[in-house]
Amino acid sequence: MPAATRDELIQRREQLRHRSAQLRVEWRQQAEALRRPLGLVDQARAATRWMAQHPEWPLGAAVLIVLLRPGRALRWAGYAWQGYGVYRKVQKLMAAPRPPLG
Repeated sequence: MPAATRDELIQRREQLRHRSAQLRVEWRQQAEALRRPLGLVDQARAATRWMAQHPEWPLGAAVLIVLLRPGRALRWAGYAWQGYGVYRKVQKLMAAPRPPLG
């Protein structure tokens, strides 16, 4: 291999290494912006898992709310029921067969 070609390849390799290092720094900075939202998602998943393992606590809190604020509890139960109805309708629409495009 001629020395000029080898030197060009070495130079190109160094340029690529430098560019790769720059891209890693940029990616790290961009990924840092996702750290907090993803941390919140992890916390929400952990809380959901905990509530599934200890259903007596959320149920107890719900009973306490019903006893202390029955009107508010009934209102929120109505909202939840409406939301569930919307959820079911959306699920049915999503499951419905669609005509082919084109």
